[in-house]
Amino acid sequence: MNGRAHIETSPVEGKLLNILQKEFPITERPFHVLGRRLGISEREVINLTDSLFSRGIIRQISAIFDSRRLGYRSSLIAMEVPSERLDEVAYEINKHPGVSHNYSRKHRFNLWFTIAVPPHKDLHEEIQGIANKVSISNILILPSIKVFKIGVVLDVAGEQSILAREKRVSNTEDIPLSPLTEFDKEVIRGLQENIAVTERPFKMIAERLGIDEEKLFSVAHRFLMEGRMRRFAAILRHRKAGFKANAMVVWNVPSTSLDRTGKMMASFKAVTHCYQRPSFPPLWPYNLFTMIHSKDIKGCTEIVQALSRESGINNYEYLMSEKEYKKMRIKYFVE
Repeated sequence: MNGRAHIETSPVEGKLLNILQKEFPITERPFHVLGRRLGISEREVINLTDSLFSRGIIRQISAIFDSRRLGYRSSLIAMEVPSERLDEVAYEINKHPGVSHNYSRKHRFNLWFTIAVPPHKDLHEEIQGIANKVSISNILILPSIKVFKIGVVLDVAGEQSILAREKRVSNTEDIPLSPLTEFDKEVIRGLQENIAVTERPFKMIAERLGIDEEKLFSVAHRFLMEGRMRRFAAILRHRKAGFKANAMVVWNVPSTSLDRTGKMMASFKAVTHCYQRPSFPPLWPYNLFTMIHSKDIKGCTEIVQALSRESGINNYEYLMSEKEYKKMRIKYFVE
């Protein structure tokens, strides 16, 4: 892992960050709404948010979309790369605009990245093109088969135990969708950009789109109802927020208990992602993937032990991230 320092936050900043990661109000004066929740003024919330941006704790506040619900195809890719070529290969992979996350991890398969491509492109052709470009042949293509959870919400304020659980949210994946219109795509392009920290940030977005705020709010809420938008919220820089450890833990789960186990693991708040992915035994026998974030390695280990204990699954691997090569949000419908 890299050594970016943790930046201290005040109690009220911690509470604000906890709220912002879950939901930034899609309303005319969102900072006023947040101020009422925190018992402080609108101006104080604006100043705090601006400070959290300038100190590098908040990376972005914007719409967080579900790529599949927008028609994009995506996959996690694992590569076995000679150690002396890791930096070179990662640098080349990062040039692809559909690559959003890229990490080295301590494993035989030591480079892991995610790629998403728009509806008019072929995912496997893009992956093969990358593999050919970097001359790596030993790869795993690991698209999600079932999503049990996706959503990074870090408890910056320390309000709960690291083993805290949550109720599962309703699933929107079965909601039928109409094709996106060109206007819908324009709105997506507007909502995926970082907000301005002003009293009426959505007014600026609406004006750029040539519509009023009410029309923007109507479309944004429709995207939420359809599951096209997961939420409108803040994304933090984990280490600067105090979360210095993260691990991808992969589990070999019997098919008969996969659904039950996935839902159980997803209920842990420290588990930010939980997916069923294809396995390729005996080379790669793991079919359930979890991402865990904690303030230290000890916390990660405690969470993994709790997941193993409750699930009864002892066949798993713990892949710590060693270096972050790329971390960004995909920009949709932008060539």
